[in-house]
Amino acid sequence: MAAAAETSARTFHLSPKRPDIALPEGACDAHCHVFGPAARFPYAPERTYTPVDVPKEHLFALHRHLGLSRGVIVQASCHGSDNRALVDALEAGGGRYRGIAMVKADVTEAALRDLHAAGVRGVRFNFVRHLGAGAAFEAMRAVIKKIRPLGWHVVVHFDADRLADLTAELNSIPVPVVIDHMGRPDASLGVAQKPFQLLLGLVRDGRFWVKVSGSERITRQGPPYDDAVPFARALMDAIPDRVLWGTDFPHPNIRPPIPDDGALVDLLARIAPTPGEMQALLVDNPTRLYWSE
Repeated sequence: MAAAAETSARTFHLSPKRPDIALPEGACDAHCHVFGPAARFPYAPERTYTPVDVPKEHLFALHRHLGLSRGVIVQASCHGSDNRALVDALEAGGGRYRGIAMVKADVTEAALRDLHAAGVRGVRFNFVRHLGAGAAFEAMRAVIKKIRPLGWHVVVHFDADRLADLTAELNSIPVPVVIDHMGRPDASLGVAQKPFQLLLGLVRDGRFWVKVSGSERITRQGPPYDDAVPFARALMDAIPDRVLWGTDFPHPNIRPPIPDDGALVDLLARIAPTPGEMQALLVDNPTRLYWSE
């Protein structure tokens, strides 16, 4: 498709600041990506965007710079269901990284076992308009049936106004469900808006987790993302043992200005201001979900 033929502009900061805050030992970036390099791991023909290459070496260096020692690499839609770049990064990570794959309904049990051995612990389904058609419920159910014996979970990424139509399907999923980027609300509408209140109601079910990531996506004010903090705080208060955080590096399809990942780390001082909250968000919760074996 025409959109895929054009390479997107760079969406990541070339020299992020060193964070002002010190993160706890074992801190985890629970949402990040690797892109290519395309010469080794080609992008999917059906992709809706072509990113600038950001290989695993760049991601690992960023994590060292920010004080993060672990990560969860999420398969990006530009790679489709070809998880080779993801697996390559996981294998290079020496057990410090886990993965979220994207697979098709006809994926074999053998292929899933190979992904599990590499460090994959879940699958992702997109319902975001700019990434193309949303996942088909029938295909999603077929995949979930296959991953359930592995103890995996489901990650869902959706536009906030689609949650009402997705709620019944999400409630039927028999494995843990992780929701990306606080459900992508419009921060200018405040925490009382219907989609976010729907989300808060949904997560009362103990199967649901939420990433308090994406402040740079939901903001309508821009840095330092003051308007995003109340959403993260509401989720921290509602489900403190089922929240995760991530950089979303290298920020695919982000609107300008390009976020500074060091500044996003510093925002944690307001999202999780106590040592106990920081420990739960960055260490204890991701350990329980991704490294419990």
